[in-house]
Amino acid sequence: MHPPLTLHKHPMCAEIIELFQKCHVDHPVGKFFGECTDLKIKLDRCFRQEKALKRKANFEESKKFKEQLRAIRKENAVTGSQ
Repeated sequence: MHPPLTLHKHPMCAEIIELFQKCHVDHPVGKFFGECTDLKIKLDRCFRQEKALKRKANFEESKKFKEQLRAIRKENAVTGSQ
């Protein structure tokens, strides 16, 4: 199962999504017998890569936010004890 195939949500995989959707249109019965399997495999790999990049970016953003929060707490602890 794959996520909804919306191009704006998956810009990295847009070309493969379009090919996959075209394959389904061109082979309405064949799609049930593996006609589009190669594209499906490519699509799954692309989604995995895209997810890994998003996960890494979110992790980096989270680290920055935690550092900012830590700095604010440290500042508040110093000013609060005076």
